[in-house]
Amino acid sequence: MTTDERYMTLALDEARAAQAQGEIPIGAVVVADGQVVGRGHNLTETLHDVTAHAEMQAITAAEEWMGGKYLTGCSLYVTVEPCVMCAGAIGWSQLGRLVYGASDEKRGFQRFAPQALHPKTVVVSGVLEEECAQLMKAFFRGKR
Repeated sequence: MTTDERYMTLALDEARAAQAQGEIPIGAVVVADGQVVGRGHNLTETLHDVTAHAEMQAITAAEEWMGGKYLTGCSLYVTVEPCVMCAGAIGWSQLGRLVYGASDEKRGFQRFAPQALHPKTVVVSGVLEEECAQLMKAFFRGKR
């Protein structure tokens, strides 16, 4: 298992926690120097807040832990490609790396705002893609 797969597994754990709460199963973790410094999962239903996405929760926790708003040396692992809002937050926080599992062709930032990230942010996609995608598909199949 690669390092990226190991941290994506932790993001998948967060996604499953979201699903257990009736939330869309998306999870995220922020890693700095080999240590998880922020984690989160969707809480939009629980908090009645459309901005309470997994990435936002993880970024906020990481900034608190790091004691500042910039996460230049950090990596964000998220199970699904971030939306435009989250891509903006990733850009503003100057995250060094974004690693995501499944693409989101309908609402992902790559379609609507591919320049939203900080120019130095490295993007890696498709890490544990099938597992991430299956979690989402199963959730929405259960809603139909």
